[in-house]
Amino acid sequence: MRKILVTGAAGFIGSAFVHWVIRNKPDIEIVSYDKLTYAGNLENLKEVEGNPRHVFVKGDIGDLDAAVAAMAGVDTVVHFAAETHNDRSVLDPGIFSRTNVLGTQILCEAARQSGISRFHHISTDEVYGDLGLDEPRRFKETDRYNPRTPYSASKAGSDHVVNAYFHTFGLPITISHCANNYGPCQFPEKLVPLFTTNALEDKPMPLFQSSQYSREWIHADDHSAAVWAILEKGRVGETYDIGSGVEKSVEQMADLILEILGKPKSLKSYVPDRPGHDRRYAIDSTKIRTELGWSPAIGFDDGLRETVLWYRDNPEWWQRVKDGAYQKYYEEYYVKRLDKG
Repeated sequence: MRKILVTGAAGFIGSAFVHWVIRNKPDIEIVSYDKLTYAGNLENLKEVEGNPRHVFVKGDIGDLDAAVAAMAGVDTVVHFAAETHNDRSVLDPGIFSRTNVLGTQILCEAARQSGISRFHHISTDEVYGDLGLDEPRRFKETDRYNPRTPYSASKAGSDHVVNAYFHTFGLPITISHCANNYGPCQFPEKLVPLFTTNALEDKPMPLFQSSQYSREWIHADDHSAAVWAILEKGRVGETYDIGSGVEKSVEQMADLILEILGKPKSLKSYVPDRPGHDRRYAIDSTKIRTELGWSPAIGFDDGLRETVLWYRDNPEWWQRVKDGAYQKYYEEYYVKRLDKG
């Protein structure tokens, strides 16, 4: 039975991938590896707790010895762990470079020392910069990098580190750039859970003034299926762009969420744009569709509705996360359980 290590597995997209693999690939064992920073939540892995094909290891990608130890018996590494929020990267750019660039280098070194047969690096479409709102093209794998925020710059740097380990040391890598993800269990600093939970509490939804700026949206389960297609059929050393083709502006997303919840548009409020605010992200996913046979399975309207209703039906999850009480909950509940074995 193959064993894979998933970094950032207690985060939103990492945990979605863990669940997808456990559900769909019965011959795979998973080591979930996470430092459990503010966005890492062990509740996200509660569904696989006790599953004999899953084990959780608390660890830092920046700790070489710990990473090597976690890779014992592992065949494949899927690297989700990263600092990810543009707004926070403006406030504290240093932690983004330390985690995303240096942390990725240390993890690559651990993979090299461990003889890993595939190292897959999760990146973002934001490394390409932005597109004009009326520009007809979409980002392709061959486009030059043009990051405009500390977050996207740190992810671009991590991509270069991963590619360097391929060319210099022969580490068998693949890289993927994905559009904006949505789905259950997303930390409520991101647009969909922030707008949804604010609306549920009848609080203002903070839209940037440039609310017509557009993003491409994909469900985290479709992202997971795409990553697996790359692991199974992707060519070593190659990069694959993952997108749904569905673009929505911030304004449209806010209106859709309000409509699903039956809340008034008066909840929308407008705040100044952040520095380096990109206008539009859009992915040309022709390569992964034609070469690997992947395509998204979840329709946007159904996926967004199910996601918004998940937050409506699980207030205990997001209230605990949103009010900062999760760390206390984690210390009181999970640490005791981890200490027991």
